[in-house]
Amino acid sequence: MSSASDVMGDRLRPLLPAGLIEKKMFGGLGFMLHGNMAIGTTAKGELLVRIDPTKQAEALARPGAYQMHMGARPMTGFIAVDASGTPDDAALSRWIAYALAFTETLPPK
Repeated sequence: MSSASDVMGDRLRPLLPAGLIEKKMFGGLGFMLHGNMAIGTTAKGELLVRIDPTKQAEALARPGAYQMHMGARPMTGFIAVDASGTPDDAALSRWIAYALAFTETLPPK
């Protein structure tokens, strides 16, 4: 049986551009661009999106988006998106584009 993270990963893979590296992370999956995490899945199968921290309020206003936390601490520059924000491939593709637009500006690790 597939985990919730695997289900979202299966949705993401065909929509991602070539060159991203997939890694298992924190019970989910991370897709890395030049060593920087761009987008991924949580263990619950929700989307994890890297964002420009200066556009956090804008990102959080989108359907299904909420502040990502690591323990009790908010993760600046990352948001999570529940199923209501990823109903179809078009919505998922918009989140991918949003994540890559910022991650592409980061220096390689």
